[in-house]
Amino acid sequence: MAEGSGLSLHVEAYMDTARSPTQQAATLEAIVSLLQNDRLTIEAMAREMGLYLTTTDAIIRARGIFLLAEVLSRLSLKPLDKVTIHSLIIFFAERLADWKAIRGSLIGCLSLMKRKEKVGRVSLDDTKLVLESFLQSIHVQSLGQHDRMLCFELLECLLENYSDAVVLQGNQVVYGICEAIDMEKDPRCLILTFHIVQLAAQHFPDPDGPLSRVAEELFEILGRYFPIHFTHQNAEDIDITRDDLCHSLMMAFCSTPFFEPFAIPLFLEKLSSDLPLAKVDALMYLKHGYISYGHKRMARYAEAIWPLLKDAIFLSHRELVLSFCLESLDNPSKFQNEIAAGVLTFIEMAVRQNDALFLDLILGDTDINLIIKNMNSFRSYTEISSEGKQRLYVVGHILAVSAKASVACCNQVFDSIFPPLLKALGISVKDPYLIHPQAYELVDFEDLNFGTLFLSVLLLEAARDLIMVSEKSNPLLDESISKTCAILARAYCSTLVRNSHQETYDPHIYLSVKGLQIFATFPGYLLSAQENLFEDILDMLVSIITQNFKSKFLWNLALKAIVNIGTYINKFSQSEKVTSFMAIVIEKINSLLASIEYGLPYILKLEAISAVGMIRMDYMLRIIHGIEATLFTSLSELYIYGNAKSSENMVQLMQCYSKKILPWIHESGGTEQIPLQFVVSLFNQIEGWKDFGSGTKEKEVMEVTMEAVKFAVGNCSQRSQFILIEKIYSMLSLSSYFSVKEHLYTTLPIAMESLPLTHDLESLPAWDEWVLSLFASVMIALHPNTRILNLRASIHLFSRTFLIGHISSAQALGSIVNKLCPEQNGEGSLNDCSMEEAIDIIFSHCFIHLNSPSTRCPDKSKISFSDIFHNASTNKSLQINALAGLAWIGKGLLMRGHKKVKDITMAFLEYLLSADGMPSNKVSLQEERDYTLHISALKCIADSFQILMSDSEECLNRKFYAIVRPLYKQRFFSTMLPILQSLIVKCDSSLTRSLLYRAFTHIVCDSPLISVLDQAEKLIPLLLDALLIFSEDHTGRDMMYGLLLVLSGILTERRGQESIIENAPMTTNCLIRIMAYPHMMLVRETAIQCLTAISTLPHSRIYPSRTQVLESISRVLDDPKRAVRLEAVRCRQAWFSLC
Repeated sequence: MAEGSGLSLHVEAYMDTARSPTQQAATLEAIVSLLQNDRLTIEAMAREMGLYLTTTDAIIRARGIFLLAEVLSRLSLKPLDKVTIHSLIIFFAERLADWKAIRGSLIGCLSLMKRKEKVGRVSLDDTKLVLESFLQSIHVQSLGQHDRMLCFELLECLLENYSDAVVLQGNQVVYGICEAIDMEKDPRCLILTFHIVQLAAQHFPDPDGPLSRVAEELFEILGRYFPIHFTHQNAEDIDITRDDLCHSLMMAFCSTPFFEPFAIPLFLEKLSSDLPLAKVDALMYLKHGYISYGHKRMARYAEAIWPLLKDAIFLSHRELVLSFCLESLDNPSKFQNEIAAGVLTFIEMAVRQNDALFLDLILGDTDINLIIKNMNSFRSYTEISSEGKQRLYVVGHILAVSAKASVACCNQVFDSIFPPLLKALGISVKDPYLIHPQAYELVDFEDLNFGTLFLSVLLLEAARDLIMVSEKSNPLLDESISKTCAILARAYCSTLVRNSHQETYDPHIYLSVKGLQIFATFPGYLLSAQENLFEDILDMLVSIITQNFKSKFLWNLALKAIVNIGTYINKFSQSEKVTSFMAIVIEKINSLLASIEYGLPYILKLEAISAVGMIRMDYMLRIIHGIEATLFTSLSELYIYGNAKSSENMVQLMQCYSKKILPWIHESGGTEQIPLQFVVSLFNQIEGWKDFGSGTKEKEVMEVTMEAVKFAVGNCSQRSQFILIEKIYSMLSLSSYFSVKEHLYTTLPIAMESLPLTHDLESLPAWDEWVLSLFASVMIALHPNTRILNLRASIHLFSRTFLIGHISSAQALGSIVNKLCPEQNGEGSLNDCSMEEAIDIIFSHCFIHLNSPSTRCPDKSKISFSDIFHNASTNKSLQINALAGLAWIGKGLLMRGHKKVKDITMAFLEYLLSADGMPSNKVSLQEERDYTLHISALKCIADSFQILMSDSEECLNRKFYAIVRPLYKQRFFSTMLPILQSLIVKCDSSLTRSLLYRAFTHIVCDSPLISVLDQAEKLIPLLLDALLIFSEDHTGRDMMYGLLLVLSGILTERRGQESIIENAPMTTNCLIRIMAYPHMMLVRETAIQCLTAISTLPHSRIYPSRTQVLESISRVLDDPKRAVRLEAVRCRQAWFSLC
């Protein structure tokens, strides 16, 4: 069989050291394939390789054994009979003594030992032979790293899968492990050695067993590695981290109680060291050892551990970390220092494991009791020294984690700590059981002590957290503690009453509010001594919201506390408190909009209402009814009576509704009925204004209302959007200005010639402008698949109104052409107009109204933008409106990748080039006015490229279902750059050149950097020329800043630097000229940063400019802005280093 399979050729090829590793791997795979397909047996292969396996040539023998072992490692799933396995394992076990062939022997043994029972496994007797041969023949630490790792893998395999054989040779195995792992340094091997020790501990738990006799020696070997000092950074070791080694060593230390007499003293020694890393590791190991060894064994170390823990946390926490910000009101304060956090974690665990012993040490500690007794020294936060704050903070957290350990511990801490705390507060209770409804007024409070406030809040927070995670439903705290809590709650209320008019930041106020928040989130049955405490707390906080708005710090704290209380009630289902919360908080806060009683600023009313409503959906639904009622009332007052106050409030209210409330409802999974009903109610309200004649126009109110409508419509389903379209069409039919009969909207398009076109948006009646703007908002936010039966009529209407300056109409047209389907055959179309037809209608309108009456409109199939702008009328205002509107239409086409955008952009460029023919001398006032309007039109054209390229929040974005073709910006940039480059090079007019650079800047600044880098070589000369042109006056400062950001992006990328190198002198000179630009600080700062980046380019290209740069930088060192001076210093240092 061996001859027929060609095994001899394969073996000879593998033995040939002249063959490449790839060829040898292919040979190995070929042999494995023969065996897998039963064309060759392992016995036949062994016989064929006999000479290679037994030859006296060490190199050939080693390769032969390695080949056989590698083949076996790839046959782990192929069944082998017992005889074959026995023969092979005996062979490899004997060869373990052959150190020159040790790797193959180890791989062979490992491959056979890892086999599963169902495919043939090594017997117990054979395992003994392997183990004996391994222990007698191999000195592990004399081998190379890879061979040592194989040895440890074999030991690990024996301990995991052949425990019977290991136990029988216990003494030899344990001593062999000690010898094998001693002095190991390789991280990959160490991971295995630590696991081997852990496995050995599982196999030899007997106190009189072999492991117990060598425990001290074995721990001495392991102890050398603690703490882990890991410095390997090579790529081959990248899969091993220090954390992996730390955890593995910790598991080995804690694997057996035999190590306890040696491990704990070592941990305590490292805990007292000056190395922070050693302290952190010691705390982690000590905690795990405390759990593994058991609290009974650890009890004798308690008195030694506690002083070291106390010293560690006090010494590690030197800096003040007391936080009194809003964010910390609902989050427990935590230590950022790893040592302090580790100490607190250990204390909580130790107290939970052995509450009596460790807690007695803590509560009886002299330093802690001294701080508690001397609370009067912590009276005012500002008067406490940094060390005093640090010690107070540490003691508070030690007591808090101790109380959080268990219910019994919590009661013990409260009983021990609270009596001196209350005494320090200066409380004398005349009504000791607090049964009087206004009991807190009968309690005499001195100025509350900061230290006592701080400790009491920490302990109450710990008790609350402990109770909420407990599964018990009966009261957990002692009755005396409940009464104490009630007293403290009244003390906190008293603090707020005393300091309610203080406008500045005050830690006493913060702690009092947080204390009240904690009490309000306690389960009700735990504070039975005072039934109305929860309601009193809510009343206090709400009164702050309504009356103490001048103290911004207190006001924000109270609002945050109310929100946290409501969230806590909802999270932990405290249903008994919901009714009170609704009556006291929701109803009172909701009534703020309609109330003028308190004088609360309107913006604060909205902040409070929105924050409270966002606690849960049913609260928000109540809030919405009040907001919408106020909103529609204010809107009507504004339109009908022109109430200026209503205008200001209306803007704030609508912004709150559209930017806070509606997004929250959407993100919280609210129903679409809310935005739908809002839009329908708004339309009904505006429809009712028709009877009042002329109304007031408030642009800002109209804009925020449009934003709200767009967001609401965008969150409606397609069916609901169709309902809204029908509703707005019915409103449009009432308009006398549009001269559209309602029946025309379902049948015929509007005839352009029959519609009057005003030249000014101001002449449009207020009601009609409102309806038109809302109509545009609806169209902008529609889903592409929403059915629009009267689309052709809508396009006609928008095509006419955007020409008079109604930008929203242009945005609506841009959205329509972006979302419409291409030309269809009439079947299955959702709308009565295709995209091609829509574009023809828009072009026709532009041609008719922008050209003279005598100019004949060409056929729709031949119409172009060149036709539109040819022989344009003298009405430049109309022309500017058209240009701005067409930019939005072009943006819609560009985003979906429509070819018609090319016509728009080329017409824009053609119009820009018309500046060449403008007369330079203006002899009359009319000519001067016409020249100014023409310049405005040209700038509008150039700025249209910004509309095309920039991302818009108003329309044509994914929020409003815009169709976005991937990489559309990159394609447009790549198309336009060579065109603009050619036009700029050929241009002789300075005006046209500046306009072309204006368009170029908008395209470049809004293009992805990766596209810019691809064209950097062509781009840089244009970019530098543009910077110099814009630096001539203040009008180009924003474009200068954008171009400098692009240049800095090029300088930070390797590909960009290669392009900069060729233009280094020109770039340097340009930056020198503009770094003194007086009109914008950011321009100067960024220009200097770019100069600093240029200093990293090759020396030969930049050194000639060194003197010029340093001279220029020296003048900038006196810049009035500090940021510019700092960048100038950095730049000078960078260029000085060139010498």
